Amino acid sequence: MQYISRALYRDQALSAIRAAILDGDLAPGTPIKDVELAERLGLSRTPVREALARLADEGLVESKPHSYTRVTPLDTTPVRDAHAVVQAMHALAARLAVPRMGEAELTAMRAANDRFATALAAGDVAAALAADDEFHDVAVRVAGNFAVTATIERYTPLVRRLERLRFAAPSGRHSVVAHDGIVAACAAGDADLAARLVERNWATLTREEN
Repeated sequence: MQYISRALYRDQALSAIRAAILDGDLAPGTPIKDVELAERLGLSRTPVREALARLADEGLVESKPHSYTRVTPLDTTPVRDAHAVVQAMHALAARLAVPRMGEAELTAMRAANDRFATALAAGDVAAALAADDEFHDVAVRVAGNFAVTATIERYTPLVRRLERLRFAAPSGRHSVVAHDGIVAACAAGDADLAARLVERNWATLTREEN
């Protein structure tokens, strides 16, 4: 009989629960019961509990002993803190990347923004998120700063739900124009302007626009 480690079951539970939270299947504030999740995933309670502990470390789940475990609401301090950090790191990535950008990178950004606009027009939030990631990842990759990359990867899951709400609303289409401005600044070699525009673009996740 093949032995399957407990860590593998934990990782399976972690991936499934994290995806359910980020996709909105488990909405902000939703109570979580490890017994029900274990049954739903076809796993025992132990790996599910371990996965929930990891998600609590990531800020996606919060609990109060002997009271509740729930999906973290969007208006909590950890979410606001993560958004501020992700916003700053993307702005820094743009500032570092602009002097290193060539036509290939600019073309990649324009193509990603075209896909982003198409996805928004079609109401395809998942595709819009993917295209937005591709757009911003160009600068992150070109910047080549491992600390910036690691920090963005660490805290983006907390911000992902804000992005999903943003791109599901009509106001999310403002980001297409914002992206065009970022590309123009990059093409002009203006690192300071590009950084400011990137920071302003990420700021819209927590700001209402008409």
